[in-house]
Amino acid sequence: MYIVESYPLAVILTLVTMICWGSWANTQKLAEKSWRFELFYWDYVIGIVLMSLLFAFTLGSSGEQGRSFLPDLSQADPSNLWKALLGGIIFNAANILVAAAIAIAGMSVAFPVGIGIALVLGVIINYMATPQGSAIWLFAGVGLVTAAIVVDAIAYRKKASQSMKVPTKGIVLSLIGGVMMALFYRFVASSMADDFVHPKAGFLTPYTATVLFSLGVLLSNLIFNTLLMKKPFEGSPVSYTQYFRGGLKEHLTGILGGMIWCVGMSLSIIAAGKAGFPISYGLGQGATLVAALWGVFIWKEFKGSKGTSGLLTAMFLLFVFGIGLIIYAGSH
Repeated sequence: MYIVESYPLAVILTLVTMICWGSWANTQKLAEKSWRFELFYWDYVIGIVLMSLLFAFTLGSSGEQGRSFLPDLSQADPSNLWKALLGGIIFNAANILVAAAIAIAGMSVAFPVGIGIALVLGVIINYMATPQGSAIWLFAGVGLVTAAIVVDAIAYRKKASQSMKVPTKGIVLSLIGGVMMALFYRFVASSMADDFVHPKAGFLTPYTATVLFSLGVLLSNLIFNTLLMKKPFEGSPVSYTQYFRGGLKEHLTGILGGMIWCVGMSLSIIAAGKAGFPISYGLGQGATLVAALWGVFIWKEFKGSKGTSGLLTAMFLLFVFGIGLIIYAGSH
């Protein structure tokens, strides 16, 4: 299987993860005019599964190092298969809760609360499990990225022309979703071998772990999204009939979104062998600011807003310095 052998390359892959995790939602934005989120989400999940299998049967099954996908799957301990599967279930629940929080409380509240908690708590959890790199520089970088997310939230709030009361329900969903989002990565990581070149028996390679993770997302979606379709957080219920009536464009847009997200997940897990799980996860969760870049420069979400340019500049500077410190932490 393909294995990353240098730290600089691992950093590049984690930065690609950040771009993918911060960009997939553009496909949802493209589809939302004619396609409900609950229907879009089915195709998104299908895209995750397809891309995980594509990685497994290509990069995960080539080369002489490590273990190829199918032999790795056949020798895996059931407990490790379950950990990776559980990671997918937890991620899916968290992702749906954060999406619901955005719908209820708005992006300016849901993203800083949900993803901010996921970033800080996730790095702490992964660092405690597998300490790698300088803790001082790592958490300094995480602190700056978190500050950038908060500044981003202030800019969104300033953009709003009228003040509005934030629903408690939205904050609660953000908190729960953020905590769960912080946990999913550790379950996947704990199912994997420490040494990718000579993986320990019973443990998974990154490619197999990602496939099991994606299957956890798919299986849990049969319950989670079915409930969401019947009792949506916003709007009227939708049916499976409506999903199958969707056009090729709507379905392909959702599948593309899932594939983009899974490219990020796969590269993050692959890079963790050299960068370490705390660094890999921390850089990936900087995706919030990538999403902000799309909003500012492509979707023109701040066009005409007064008093936000200084905040946006501060946000980007904090983000860049924070990412720099996280990268530096991994080399010390």
